Amino acid sequence: MTAPRNSAVGEQESAESAEAAKPHKSVKGSKGARPESRLALVRRARRINRELAEVYPYAHPELDFESPFQLLVATVLSAQTTDLRVNQTTPALFAAYPTPEDMAAADPEALEQLIRPTGFFRAKAKSLLGLSAALRDRFGGEVPGRLEDLVTLPGVGRKTANVVLGNAFGVPGLTVDTHFGRLVRRWKWTAQEDPEKVEAEIAALFPKREWTMLSHRIIFHGRRVCHARKPACGACPIAPLCPAYGEGETDPDKAKKLLKYEMGGQPGQRLRPPSDYPGRPAAPLGAAE
Repeated sequence: MTAPRNSAVGEQESAESAEAAKPHKSVKGSKGARPESRLALVRRARRINRELAEVYPYAHPELDFESPFQLLVATVLSAQTTDLRVNQTTPALFAAYPTPEDMAAADPEALEQLIRPTGFFRAKAKSLLGLSAALRDRFGGEVPGRLEDLVTLPGVGRKTANVVLGNAFGVPGLTVDTHFGRLVRRWKWTAQEDPEKVEAEIAALFPKREWTMLSHRIIFHGRRVCHARKPACGACPIAPLCPAYGEGETDPDKAKKLLKYEMGGQPGQRLRPPSDYPGRPAAPLGAAE
């Protein structure tokens, strides 16, 4: 999928031009550096987004799903584990409980055993039983397509709701997970730590239509290149735009060895990736990779 190319300031040009003199954080953060204006921040942020769109034209949600219900369940299971482990676990789960009605009637211990590989399986089973019952009783067995409804479901917060809305319903949303938050702070798009405040500040930098794909690109980049402990700065395609360049390995050859998934020639996280994904599918649970 190819992302739309935007102008430097796009839809918000008039509002941002009025704020051009408003000081923002300095990009480099060094003593005496000139503060970055709001307009400069917007331009830099949008340029990074365009560059990431060139690097990851195939960016996608890394959870396997075939319906809004499957995506909702998989996203709840993804807390405190990898998407890969969720994808290896859900085939058996959805074979046993294909609908909200089926899952709501599940034996709790049997459900716990099926999702045990994802960790925190007792708490997650409680959430799945609760949200399935709520879907059955309050929404006619269908996943609602509104954020205000989704967040009333057990175990579903704004992050999970935005994942479902953006990828199952085509409703733009920002997925502020650990990768997203880390990178937007590293790039000095925001200094906020609270996910809802991060979401609000980043949303103001981009047209709404970009939000879902922006999330995928940032999360892809965080998992593949801009790691938490040792970012691969020397192999980073947006290094010239990054105020944090140098926090990680800058030697190109050494940095290349830090790349993950398809960027490092390794399998991705999905057992059933999109047709345009350039990497290898992941192996099922228990299979030798």
